[in-house]
Amino acid sequence: MKEEKHPAVSVIMPLYNSEGFVSDAIRSVLEQRFSDWEMIIVDDGSTDSSVAICRGFADQDRRIRVIKLDRHSGPASARNTAIRIAAGRYIAFLDSDDFWHRNKLDLQLELFKQTGGALVYSAYERIDEKRRNKHKIISVPESIDYHGLLNATVIATVTAVYDTARVGKVMMPDIFKRQDYALWLKILRNGGKAYAVNEPLACLRKRAGSVSSNKLSAMRYTWMVYRQMEKLSLGRSAYHFANYAVRALIKNL
Repeated sequence: MKEEKHPAVSVIMPLYNSEGFVSDAIRSVLEQRFSDWEMIIVDDGSTDSSVAICRGFADQDRRIRVIKLDRHSGPASARNTAIRIAAGRYIAFLDSDDFWHRNKLDLQLELFKQTGGALVYSAYERIDEKRRNKHKIISVPESIDYHGLLNATVIATVTAVYDTARVGKVMMPDIFKRQDYALWLKILRNGGKAYAVNEPLACLRKRAGSVSSNKLSAMRYTWMVYRQMEKLSLGRSAYHFANYAVRALIKNL
């Protein structure tokens, strides 16, 4: 019997009411120069035409799968559903309102080969709902370890890829916000570094009313990650939180 060939990369996309943006996201994967991937889209209870749009793409390309959750459970649950069934060695993340540049997977997979790292990321462009400010580039350090990451949330989900051959399938903590940050910390906690391509390989779209748009709420969840997920002392949590807050302010300015 012929052995089934698994894709190199599994692209994980949670979906929730993104009918105006999800086509851009999917096309950015279809247009990748690196083509050995699967895309797992998990709908988290959309009430618009998002699912129909995604199924239209899936009908045209068998690498794309669409799964519907029984109830609205949040982005962590949607992503974890996809991670569990992912067949690729590398797990890449793309939200339904963001999109990639054509050379993203190419350059990041090459960086895995060069560094042997478990996690890679990149710089990115930050845009609004109408694609304005497209040249607002958020630069990142070329590498970061666990302790450095405690001080700064420099890894944008749209840029992140991790290697299951190095760390296994690592799930996101099931919290409403900062579950991605908690995942990067979990991957780096036992040593090693994450490495970056310090050029923009993706566009992160800031939508009014999105899960990530409330800064005060995000700060509360960051504190939760320190205290509940990483089990840091009150003093260490306060130290890292102060560093995080200052860096976040500078980035947003």
